Amino acid sequence: MSVRRRTRAGVVALAVVAAVLSVPSVSSAAVVPVPETATLVSANPSDSTPHARDGETRAFAQVGNTVFVGGSFTQLRQTASSAWVTQRYLFAYDRTSGTMSTTFLPVLDGAVNTLVAGPGGTLIVGGAFKTVNGVSRKNLVALNPATGAIVDSWVGRSDGGAVRDLVLSGSWLYVAGAFNWLNGTAHAGLARLNATTGAIDPTFAVDATVGRNGTSSYVWTIDVTPDGHTLVLGGNFTLVNDLPRNQIALVDLTSTPTVLDWSTEKYVSPCASPATFVHYVQDVKFGEDGSWFVVGSNGGGGWPTAYCDALARFETPARGSGQLATWLDFTGNDTITSVEVADNVIYLGGHFRWLNNPNASDTAGNGAIDRLGIGAVTPATGLPVNWNPRRSGSASMPAGTTAWGSAVPVLWRGSDGLYFGHNSDGMGEEYHGRLGMFPLAGGRTFTAKNPPSATTGNLYLGTAPGTVTKVPFDGAALGASTAVSQPAYTAAGATWRVDDRIYWAHTVAGTPTGSRIDVSLFNGGAIGAPWEASGYNDWYNPALLTGAFYLDGRLYYTRTGTNNLYYRYFEIDGNYLGATEFALPTTGVTWSSVRGMAWVGGRIVYGATDGTLRSVPFDPTAAPTAVVNGATATVIAAATPELSWSTPSMFFSVQ
Repeated sequence: MSVRRRTRAGVVALAVVAAVLSVPSVSSAAVVPVPETATLVSANPSDSTPHARDGETRAFAQVGNTVFVGGSFTQLRQTASSAWVTQRYLFAYDRTSGTMSTTFLPVLDGAVNTLVAGPGGTLIVGGAFKTVNGVSRKNLVALNPATGAIVDSWVGRSDGGAVRDLVLSGSWLYVAGAFNWLNGTAHAGLARLNATTGAIDPTFAVDATVGRNGTSSYVWTIDVTPDGHTLVLGGNFTLVNDLPRNQIALVDLTSTPTVLDWSTEKYVSPCASPATFVHYVQDVKFGEDGSWFVVGSNGGGGWPTAYCDALARFETPARGSGQLATWLDFTGNDTITSVEVADNVIYLGGHFRWLNNPNASDTAGNGAIDRLGIGAVTPATGLPVNWNPRRSGSASMPAGTTAWGSAVPVLWRGSDGLYFGHNSDGMGEEYHGRLGMFPLAGGRTFTAKNPPSATTGNLYLGTAPGTVTKVPFDGAALGASTAVSQPAYTAAGATWRVDDRIYWAHTVAGTPTGSRIDVSLFNGGAIGAPWEASGYNDWYNPALLTGAFYLDGRLYYTRTGTNNLYYRYFEIDGNYLGATEFALPTTGVTWSSVRGMAWVGGRIVYGATDGTLRSVPFDPTAAPTAVVNGATATVIAAATPELSWSTPSMFFSVQ
């Protein structure tokens, strides 16, 4: 089994635009990620972590019960009222008590960028230093984690430049940076060492060369799949082993390392200022099963031609040129500086102010969700989840501190929580000088939710104000209908069932658009009193929907005046609506006449302006070919004088 460990600084920028259905790959099927049960850390940072005074924290590692912290800081203190002590670039503290170590006091002459808990109880350190403890050790060294002494038997050296990133995978240590030599051997930006000895692996010959805009090349960020089979690299390069790979590439590690047939044009065009944003791929991280990875970028303007200021998900097995993201999350031209994936959650940090913000630049556009400098999104859609600690300080910050800064260089999931390093001192409305930790204790687990999977139940149709007609349905035929008084369900439009509740378009006077998405609990009896799903959705007018259903993180719908089947991402944990609309490829259905929809057993059951109820198979993974073929539609029931399936307010429930 391969073990993957990584901590370091990167610079990323978030973006919420939800992406493309069609991703070039071995298969023509679209990738439709399915939401999974996820666990969030607490939004309240631990009160026991020490503080740094200046610079920034860039890396964490843990050996036993000791946490190691690296960066560009020069002074530390235990509490907000303690005296500052000088300890440059690297220190350690007890994970349980937060007490800083008085025995691990290595002396380095330059910043630490990355840390790894190495084999045999070592701490491997990479950065921009020339000496350690007064001895020449250029940019890479192994230390005794108890004493800070150099492990002399470990021979790794970065002779020709700084080390930016380290990843431990099994017995291999992957090294990335701005070097041309490693252990006296020519390597451009990337190399592999024996993690136990530091010896170079001569079979690993993958070079990233030719920097952008006439600059020197380097590899800024790397990651390896948990099974050790694939490496992703990002940084300032345009060639990898002389193959065109602009800022990002994949490498096959299963035998002799080889550059994979995977490339994208979305990191070729410049962003706002090529001289400032030389490269804008800033951080990369694989998902926990290795089947996908996320890329964070900075860059300012240039969106959407290039993935500037965006978080993008790509699929690891995809092959070929012209790769496009499965989804995108855009901040509206604010940078993300770190990404971490843990427990089916993607965490990100930086100096952004919003997520889900593709419709504006440097301001909150339609769909924008307030997230100040730190957030969490779901791997299925890239939409934020309901976790919002905010990168801000308390009203009584200590003198000389800074509540807000430009970067969160590292987010790292340790054994007990999510560690953060930043270049300011405020987090979660508290003082946390340059570093801290969101504990796993006090967090929460949320389960993925969907409509009923059963094919036998009841169709519900709004037939009059405060009245719903309940009709038994077995997936093919209807039973006898019954009118039921539902006084809470008035002024209702398109309705979709999810788990134990219904979401519905509710016409409400005084709202920004005249209607809003409301939620009511429902178990087959009385429809509960409605409440607004989220104030972040108040830009949207759901009264325009003529039918809707939810499935696997997407709200599928039709709307007035158009002849398409659409979807937006919809995150149940927070009830956030995606800011981007996508039209699906279909054939043979007149969507402009649809009135009311439900998903039942893999089919869309839908009414129409002629009052007829029909169903048709639905396969969202069929894109870019038709996900619906109207030639396969069947009539379930025609309109009768007593019941016409011609209103948007229809949904399916088992009860």
